Amino acid sequence: MKPSRIIETLKTLITIRQPVFVWGAPGVGKSQVVAQVARQAGVELVDIRAVLLDPVDLRGLPRIDDSNRACWCPPDFLPINGKGVLFLDELNAAPPLVQAACYQLVLDRRLGEYRLPDGWSIVAAGNRETDRAVTHRMPSALANRFVHLNFEVDDAEWLAWAQAAGVAVEVSAFVRFRTNLLHAFDPQKDDKAFPTPRSWEFVSRIMNSRTTAIPDLELIAGAVGEGAAAEFCGFLRVFRDLPDPQVLIDSPETADVPDDPATLYAVCELLSQKTDLANLPRIMTYAKRLPPEFSVLLVRDAARINSAIVETPAFNDWAVAHADVLI
Repeated sequence: MKPSRIIETLKTLITIRQPVFVWGAPGVGKSQVVAQVARQAGVELVDIRAVLLDPVDLRGLPRIDDSNRACWCPPDFLPINGKGVLFLDELNAAPPLVQAACYQLVLDRRLGEYRLPDGWSIVAAGNRETDRAVTHRMPSALANRFVHLNFEVDDAEWLAWAQAAGVAVEVSAFVRFRTNLLHAFDPQKDDKAFPTPRSWEFVSRIMNSRTTAIPDLELIAGAVGEGAAAEFCGFLRVFRDLPDPQVLIDSPETADVPDDPATLYAVCELLSQKTDLANLPRIMTYAKRLPPEFSVLLVRDAARINSAIVETPAFNDWAVAHADVLI
């Protein structure tokens, strides 16, 4: 299930307070999606790392009440009022006794004397057993208490997110060029670093804080692995030699149009970031000279950044010229 469908499904299940478990490989963005849903719903998110808990941590501590009877004091991380999402992250990585402690909380919304407030929903997440991550087989009695969703990486949706999140343009352009390297996790290998949406975000932070055009290969390899790092650093050499995008904007009818696909991806990424209503006619002139698939890529990304351009005559002229590609 793509991230956008995960988000819409979570919104529905949270509304009806149906417990849900999101499964996915390491680094695909499960936790971020749950946090995004809570943020969009305007409710609180309580993130509990189940793998760090002992069974008694959920139940709390006993005390003697006024009737000289033993009762339990629930932990302060469990909500007592308001509305929100109780997120049990890495639940299937927790020891079996901790998972067992969640039975009653997930199904009955209770834990001993504690009762989960009506405004709260339960979401859990974890890695798949086939990913060779640290997991314990989830007891069938607990698994049957959830609706299960499988998280799939989608490069188009990640690139749209990256554009809005300020991911370095070099990283976005490279992922467009080598989409299979957005997520290249092989559980049969013992690689410590490998390409995932999360690790490319690490690379973006490195790029945004770098002091040289091409960062140290070993540094990038520490985030995404040696193979992906070598390809990325090679791509940066192409990116470094790109013409100034302002030159392309100022001379759209005579500026060179690259032949190399890697260079074309990089040019489209740069120009989409520069597009505004003032320079749109000139960028559309240059876009018409690009191969059709790259012209569509440039204009689509520019429209995602500034949707107002789709209401302009320049956009309409371009759309008419590329009607056969857009249909």
